[in-house]
This record gives sequence, structure tokens and C-alpha cells, in this order.
Amino acid sequence: MTELPIHRVLPQLKKALSTGTHAVLIAEPGAGKTTQVPLAFLNEPWLAGKRIIMLEPRRIAARSAAGYMASSLGEAIGETIGYRVRMDSKIGRDTRIEVVTEGVLTRMLQDDPELTGIGMIIFDEFHERNLQADAGLAFAMESQAVLREDLRLLVMSATLEAEPVAKLLGDAPVIVSEGRAFPVTTHYLRSFPLDEIHKGAAHAIARALSEQEGDILVFLPGAREIRRTANELLRTGLSPDVVIRELYSALPAEKQDEAIKRDVNGRRKIVLSTSIAESSITIQGIKTVVDSGYMRTEVFSPRTGLPQLITRRLSRASADQRRGRAGRVSAGVCYRLWSEEEHRQLPESTIPAIRESDLAPLALELAVWGARDPEQLAWLDAPPRLAYSQGQALLKQLSALDDTGSITRHGREMALLGAHPRLAHMLLKAQEIGEASLAIRIAVLLQERDILSRSEALRDQDLRTRVERLLLFEQHGQRSAQQDTANEAVLQRMKQEIRKLHAQLNIEYAANGDLNLCGLLLSFAYPDRIAKNRGGSGFLMRSGRGVKLAAVQPMSRARYIVAAAVDDQGADGNIQLASEMDEAWLEEYYLDEMEQEKEVAWDTASGSIRARQKLMLGAIVVKEQAYPNPTGEEIANALLQGIRQEGLGLFQWSKAAVQLRERMAFMFRHEAEGDWPDVSDEGLLDRAEAWLLPYLDGLRNRNDIRRLAPGTLLEHMLSWEQKQQLQKEAPTHIKVPSGSQIPINYSNPEQPFLAVRLQEMFGMQDTPRIAGGRVALTLHLLSPAQRPVQVTSDLSSFWANGYYEVKKDLKGRYPKHYWPDDPMEAIATNRTRPKA
Repeated sequence: MTELPIHRVLPQLKKALSTGTHAVLIAEPGAGKTTQVPLAFLNEPWLAGKRIIMLEPRRIAARSAAGYMASSLGEAIGETIGYRVRMDSKIGRDTRIEVVTEGVLTRMLQDDPELTGIGMIIFDEFHERNLQADAGLAFAMESQAVLREDLRLLVMSATLEAEPVAKLLGDAPVIVSEGRAFPVTTHYLRSFPLDEIHKGAAHAIARALSEQEGDILVFLPGAREIRRTANELLRTGLSPDVVIRELYSALPAEKQDEAIKRDVNGRRKIVLSTSIAESSITIQGIKTVVDSGYMRTEVFSPRTGLPQLITRRLSRASADQRRGRAGRVSAGVCYRLWSEEEHRQLPESTIPAIRESDLAPLALELAVWGARDPEQLAWLDAPPRLAYSQGQALLKQLSALDDTGSITRHGREMALLGAHPRLAHMLLKAQEIGEASLAIRIAVLLQERDILSRSEALRDQDLRTRVERLLLFEQHGQRSAQQDTANEAVLQRMKQEIRKLHAQLNIEYAANGDLNLCGLLLSFAYPDRIAKNRGGSGFLMRSGRGVKLAAVQPMSRARYIVAAAVDDQGADGNIQLASEMDEAWLEEYYLDEMEQEKEVAWDTASGSIRARQKLMLGAIVVKEQAYPNPTGEEIANALLQGIRQEGLGLFQWSKAAVQLRERMAFMFRHEAEGDWPDVSDEGLLDRAEAWLLPYLDGLRNRNDIRRLAPGTLLEHMLSWEQKQQLQKEAPTHIKVPSGSQIPINYSNPEQPFLAVRLQEMFGMQDTPRIAGGRVALTLHLLSPAQRPVQVTSDLSSFWANGYYEVKKDLKGRYPKHYWPDDPMEAIATNRTRPKA
């Protein structure tokens, strides 16, 4: 057997797990950890014939690792070594090492928390930090702590920072193995925008073919870029001794194996791969790596409410992983499609999926596990609280959780399907009405890229069009037309997935379905996105958010739709995928989610009370009719609403009422004691329940309100003592020397004033005062024609200084009137001259 770097630390690793139950192994790429470590523990005494489960993040890595280990034992897969991935397994009665993917491990733990017959779980490539791996480790640790003290847990990684995970595992020992990497020369090239990355990759590949020997591994974001790069290479021409191989997760297993192994005809191989080739699998013959610098990762999409694949720049850790693939067998070369400066700007490590994923699937798994709160488990990164709460809220809406957060029977059935909770709920509800086959196609369409061309998709957002197109392909294949070559691969993949889901649900495959039910089935997955037409291709979702169709189409006339995909641009999102929903289905399937609302409200247009009964689905008014007998309390509250809405101008204010209000405002401002009410607009409206509500009985409209006497209502706000104090300290009138009773103007509570003819004030020495002498009145002294000639708050100063100038002017204009030389000694008069 070839000596590998991992062999040098296996004794240390065995000792750690013979004396303890946790360990962390950090092994550089090429060390051999994936294929050698599980085999090394097969005959350990503590294992005692039990099985080893090794978790691999990717299906291709799981199959590859199982195949390599089986061949090293001279056996076929399914004997000592086996694997289990979604919808595919090769496990035998004597299998001791099972290589599984994340969803499989979670299901095993859920089905048997004690993990009967299992002695060890290995978490390989843990640095990828997939959500299911984090959950699997959390479940396994709790199982170990509560049920299986003898269970061994080993976390293996190539680049993971060891200390945090070692601490999580109770200060587990950390064993480090150096890799068998040869030096790799790195060339930085110019970067390309994502839509031209295939051209940049083809250029770099051509350069590598001319400058280097051996096979070339090219990292690209996804299958689309892989196809475009392959076409670009074929267009520019390749030597007959060079062959292109594609490698991504959706390829058939035989195609993946073809990419991993050496070419049977000895040709140079260009492997166009997604990030699945970063770790775990060894592609034979690779001496050169071309790295696009992009990766495709899954994040939660508010647009669809489902996980969404997005393309972003990779991290420096991932870039180093990729470069290392060129140094597995000899010195290698890496061509990077970005500059050194751009490299320094890359994030140091990849964001753990748990921080940016839709956590509804995790919340479902935890509920099945029996944990209502994620804090009950141990996490390397705890699930974000808000995202987790949103996930739980969705599960309650899908009937997966009850009001206490506990799993329901329906929720357990959803979890068994292994699909996203939205899709699982839709599939189960569709089975109940005999339309599972149609629901399967909708589920597959929702998880794949749009099968319509870009121009078609801009004109037509109807899900039904996609279902029809898919069914046509299933029935007639490529002859159905309207399909480009690239889409054919997507449709073929969909067709395979459809058959697998039929088998999983134990349903006979059939390429048909009642397309009129597309909207109903879609609503099972998206009950929160049922929307009602509000005109102009705009709709209101039950959440209260507005959405719209970008182009006029038959669905624009639909009364109700379900919006499966909505972009996040602007106040009203653009609908990207939806289906019409029959109004009758709302009452048949969502009546228990509706609420009856009685609305008694002020209608400004009519100036009266409007009473309606509404059947509401969230923010959507499903039905509305007159509410015939609103209660007096409801009417009174609606009148208050109208008064607050339109203001106190609804009342008919007499002069006396206005003055009373102003006098009360004066006392509120100047009286420190007595708890005087605030009679400003804001104060009265804020306290309307106290002073106004008791007098609204029997009123219904604006005319009724105008018949109220607001002065009387204000007076009722005062106690007997306050009324006496008001009369004394803020009188309505004041008697002046002429004997006239002159009204005081309180319109400015800070500076009340008296407008009086100058001649009526003769003989008064000082300015009159109110509020117990605390506030001097401002005097607006008037001419005989009632025009202001002087404003003063100091009457004695005016007599001594200003009067004589005013007298000169007024005596010339009003010669018949009395203008004494000494106003302080003169007789006041309200006539032309005083009586003799």
C-alpha cells in the first residue's frame, strides 16, 4: 500500500479515540483522510463490530470514497463498504462502513436517536459548513450525551479552524496531518464579468494546454457556465488528443465517473467542474487548475421563499483548496481569473450556511427531534434568532407545528419526505385530493431554473405555461419544439426527478394532470402568498405587500393568484412566477384561516358612519357586506375616529364657546395649581374619550355633530371650584373708567389684550391685570373710529410720554372729541365729550 501522510498520525488518532469519545482531525488536501481513516478504525476493540457512518457533503464524494475504499479491500461496493445518498444506496448485510450524505444522516438520527449498531460517526469536510452537517453534529452530540456515552465522534477538515470545534466537542484533542501536496505555481490573469466567464476560462485553458502537461481541472460556478465554456472551446478548436469532461452534481453517475478517471484512450482531459471537485474526490491526472473565482451557493431567497442558488466570489480558503488540486501528483500550476489585488479583497473564509439559509427545514428537524428551541443543542454557530422564528412561523402556517411549537403528525409526515417544508406540505395535501402527480411537477419546476427562454419569461409569468411545457416534453421529448438544446438537459433532469418522486410517494407515474388545479396546489406551498387583484395588473398579498405583473397577460385579469416568486425591487415586487387561483378554493381550503371583521368607521366622503362586515384572509378582503346593527359603542368610537381625522372644525363654535376655550387655555398656561385641562387641538383630541364620548350617543353623521354645543361640553370638564376661579382670574370682560364693560381677547394665552378707545381709559393710572394680578393685559388703544393708535403694556408710561404725540394727530382728525392736556386727571368718556 502507498504510504500517505495520514498514516503517520493514525496511531495518535486511534489513541485519542480509544481513551476518549471525541477528536478533531485537520488534514491538508492529499493526506488521504477520507479513504484511510474509516478503514483504520474497523478493527478497533471499542467498535466491537458496530458500523462506522461517515458523512460526506456531496453525493459524488460519497460514491467516490466508498468505491475507493471498497477497491482497496478488493471488494465491490455494498460488501464491507457501502454508501447511502438520496434515492440511491448500495448497502449490504455485512456493510461496516457507510458513507452517507447529510440528509441521510439526519434521517438516521431522527429514526433512531440511540443509533443502534453504530459505533462511530465521522464528519468529513466539515469546513464546508453545510446546514445539515451542523444539525447532524448537534443531534449526534446530544445523542451521545443522553443515550450513547460510547459513541465516537470525529470531525475531519482540510481548512477549518480547529479550536472552536474542539471546544464545542468538550476540548477534544486536535490531530494535525500535513498533506502530500507538491508546490503549485500561481498565475494571476485578468478578471472577467460573470456573463463572460466562459470566454476567460476558454482563454486560460488554451494557454494551459500550450504551456503545461497533463490534465486540466477547471472550476466554474455551475452547469450553465460549464456548457458555455465547452461550446467556446469547441468553437475555437481543440486537438483530437484532448477531450472535454463535465462534472457537476446533476450528472448521471457514469458521467461523473468518466470525469474522475483517466481517459481510456489516453487523451488529455479538460474537466469542467463546479466546486464539488474542491475536496473529497481525487481526479486522476490533474496537474493544472484553472479557477474562475466564482462559486454557486445556496441562500434563502425572500423572492421565492425557498433556498436559491446564487453566484458569488469564492473565499481565499476555497481558492487555496482549488489551487491545491494541481499539486496532488506532482508540481502543478494554477491560473486564476482575477488579479492579486482582487485576491487580497476576497473574504477569508466561506460564510457558514446556517447564517444565511432559510431555517424552516432546520426548525422542522429540531421539532421532530423534540427541541422547540435551538439553544437546547450545541452549535458551532447558533441559528440566527430572527431567521429561526420566521421558519417556525411558516411551519405553523403549514400545520407542521402546533401553537406551542411542538411537531404535529402532519409535520412528521412532511419531514419524512426530505423536501423543503413548503413542497412537502404541497405534496401531502395534493395526495389527499388525488393530484400528487401534478404537485410533483410543480415541486420540480420550483427547484429548477426557468424552462422558458428569457424573452418568454418576461412576457409570461404563469406557472401553468411551464407545467404544460414540461408535460409536453415528457410526452413527446424534444419533438415538442420550443426547447433549445441547453433546456433539453434541464428537462431531462426534471423528468428523472419526477419519476423518482413518483416512486418515493408510491404513485404510478403518469404524464398528465388537471392543469386547472395549478393555483390550488401552488397555494399549498405558498399560503402566505395568496394575492387579490387590485387593478392595473397589481395584486395585494395576504401579508399586506403589493406585487404586480410586469406585462399584461391573461393572468392580469385573475381575481386571485398565488405568487410563488417575487423580486425584492421597490415597494411593489415584480411577480416572476404565479398561478391563477379560483375564488371558491379560498372558502373550501382556507376558511379556518379567515377572520370575520366588523368595521364601523367614519367615512369622510359622506360625512357619516359606515358599518361593514368583512371576511379577511390576512390583509385580503374576501367578502364585504353591510353590518346592519352596530352597537352604540362601535358608533361612538367611529365618530371619535372621524373627529380625530377631520379635526375640531366639525363642531359649530359660537363666539362664547371660542372665548371659553381660550380662557381655559389661558388658565392652563398660567395657573400652576388646579389641574386645568389642556384644550389645544392635540389635548382635546387625545382626551376625547373623557370629555366627548359620553355625549355621542345617538349621533351618526356630520350634521349630528354640528348640533352639539362644544362650549357646554368644555364647561363640563371643569369642577365647581375651577368655574369660580375661571370667572375670577380670567373674566370675560373688564370694566374701564368710562363705565363700559370691554371683552378681553384671550386668542393668545401668553398675551391677552383689551381693545378699547383711548378716551375711555382717561383717569386710569396703571395697566389693568388679571390672574390674581400676575398677568398684565396688553392694551390696544383705539381712535374714535375704532382704529389702533397705540399698543402698550405700560399705561402710565404711555400717559407720560406717548399720549401727547398721539393727541396731536387725533385732535386734528377728530376736533369735536375731547383731548385733555392731563389724561390722568381727565374724565373718561364713551361719548364725543364727557357730560358737563
